[in-house]
Amino acid sequence: MNDFFSHELLQGYWWLLISVLGSLLVCLLFIQGGQSLLYTIARQERERALLVNLLGRKWELTFTTLVTFGGAFFASFPLFYATSFGGAYWLWMLILFCFVIQAVSYEFRTKPANVLGRRTFELFLFVNGVLGTFLLGAAVSMFFVGAPFTFDAMRFSRWHSAWHGLEVLGQLLPWMLGLSVLFLSRVLALLYFAGSVEDAQVVARARKRLGPEGGLFLLFFCAFLLLLCLRDGLAEDSVTGQVVQLPYRYLVTLVELPLLGVFLLLGVLLWLFGWVRALSGRSGGAFWLCFGGAFLAVLALLLAAGWNGNYYLPSVAEMQDSLSIRNSSASRYSLMAMSIVSLLIPFVASYIAWAWKSLSARKITPEELDNEPHAY
Repeated sequence: MNDFFSHELLQGYWWLLISVLGSLLVCLLFIQGGQSLLYTIARQERERALLVNLLGRKWELTFTTLVTFGGAFFASFPLFYATSFGGAYWLWMLILFCFVIQAVSYEFRTKPANVLGRRTFELFLFVNGVLGTFLLGAAVSMFFVGAPFTFDAMRFSRWHSAWHGLEVLGQLLPWMLGLSVLFLSRVLALLYFAGSVEDAQVVARARKRLGPEGGLFLLFFCAFLLLLCLRDGLAEDSVTGQVVQLPYRYLVTLVELPLLGVFLLLGVLLWLFGWVRALSGRSGGAFWLCFGGAFLAVLALLLAAGWNGNYYLPSVAEMQDSLSIRNSSASRYSLMAMSIVSLLIPFVASYIAWAWKSLSARKITPEELDNEPHAY
């Protein structure tokens, strides 16, 4: 049994769990996408209140998934956590700030004696919707573009940039991924609005925006995929054990691990089918088609970053200091103990699914807000 659950197998298993959480997080950002559309879809205060309360019922899911994603990374790949969160702290602090003002906004937007006013908290929600999603995409892009760090003899990391994470915005690929995540979240939010709101005008405006928002997502996502497939990647030389740079590494990975290529292709096709279905007026099930398609596509990309011997955090300052799932993971004992705990995941997922279904049992209406004891 001990021989079967090798350290290498456990490392791959935990990278799979990390990738699943990351993919789920990207899809749940439709809450943020909806916040960025408050003044686009809602033209009156009552319509904005309707959308805020619809999103407010599920905003904790994104925040909880983000915290779980970070916690799982800390537990399973602590060297990455120490390097990225300790070095790129301006980038991560901005992301954290965006999510803090979201929580504050939902809590205090309608409180009595709100000295800042509802518009201020709606602005905070908008900032979280636009900046939070874009910066998360840019942060994830470091899996492919790398970061300026090195290690000393004691394996303490040093960040070789005064921008501490914001330097990633000086490259094209992070912009393409960040904008892809932003417009994906907006498309999912529009589909969610169309299927969850009992207001003809709000639904009509949401459906009208599906075309341009989906077109922008396809533009930026295709540009990201093209740049990624043409990009070199890092892997370990089987003879020398040194980190070497290989051409078209991520494209080669999708070919050498064909299941990942199938996931990516199937995810894109599912998303396209859901989007086209919604554009044709048949929005039933379109949200879940696009949600599932996005989940599969993101999962394939995240797995390609760490599997197949790839280095998921290349060092642009010293290539030999790059991080892979092999040299950055926790011990075999720690991964084994956490793997036993991870067996509870299906039960937690079942509870989340039940809670989601209960909260979405019927569409929200303007009249419902008048009888809502806890309005956001």
